[in-house]
Formats: sequence, C-alpha cells, structure tokens
Amino acid sequence: MIDFIAAHYNWFKAMHIISVIAWMAGMLYLPRLFVYHVAAEKGSVQSETFKTMERRLLKFIMTPALICAWLFGLLMVAANSEILMQSGWFHAKFLLVFIMSGIHGVFSKWLKNFAADVNEKSAKFYKIWNEVPTVLMIIIVILAVVKPF
Repeated sequence: MIDFIAAHYNWFKAMHIISVIAWMAGMLYLPRLFVYHVAAEKGSVQSETFKTMERRLLKFIMTPALICAWLFGLLMVAANSEILMQSGWFHAKFLLVFIMSGIHGVFSKWLKNFAADVNEKSAKFYKIWNEVPTVLMIIIVILAVVKPF
C-alpha cells in the first residue's frame, strides 16, 4: 500500500491542495454570510435565502472538501511518516489543522442556530470569527512551505 501511495504521491498532493482551497473558500465565506444573515429579519425571504446558501455551502462544498483534505493529507503523511514525525513544523501544522477542523464544527453549529432562527450573536462577532480561519491558514501554509523548525 505504501508503494502505491508513494507512486501516486504527486496526485495525492494535488488533490490535497485542491481540497484545501475549496475548504478554505467556504471557511472564509460562511462567517461572512452569517454577518449578513444577522441583519435579515427572521422568517423573511432574505433570511430563508441565507439559510439555503449557508446549508449548501457547508453540505456540498465545505464538508466534502474537509474530508478530502484530511484523506489526501493523511495519505501523504503515510508516505512520509518517518520524516514527518521527527519534524516540529509538522506537529504544529497538524495541531492547527485539527483546530481549523474544530472551527468548521463550530461554524456548523452556528449554521444550525440560524436555521432554527435562534442566533443570538452580533454581526461584529461573526466579523471577528471571519478572520480566524485566515490567520490559521496563513500560519499553516508558512509551516508547510517554509518548514521553519
């Protein structure tokens, strides 16, 4: 199995990058939708449109991309586990990706609150959270490319 992964490593790497791009697009866009959704009156056409947009973004783009990013990332780890397990940058990156995955789960919970019309958070709250995936993404990319330690 490791031979198969090693022989197709560049394909897995390409699919990992594509998956991460799709996932991050959603992670950056969903909280922005929340910012606008806060201003929509509950039960309004606008609110219902936001609910549909949010649900589809999460269900058809973000979650499948998250799963693929993890799958292809773990396949790449399997091909290089001896080297990666000795690399400090990899442990830091893995922790931050785990945290990003947790934030994905938190965004899912907030989406369910909007769907049930029980959101109690402000637009400012979601504006702040809109920046968190950006900061994590920057650090993760620097760790993966520069490998500073």
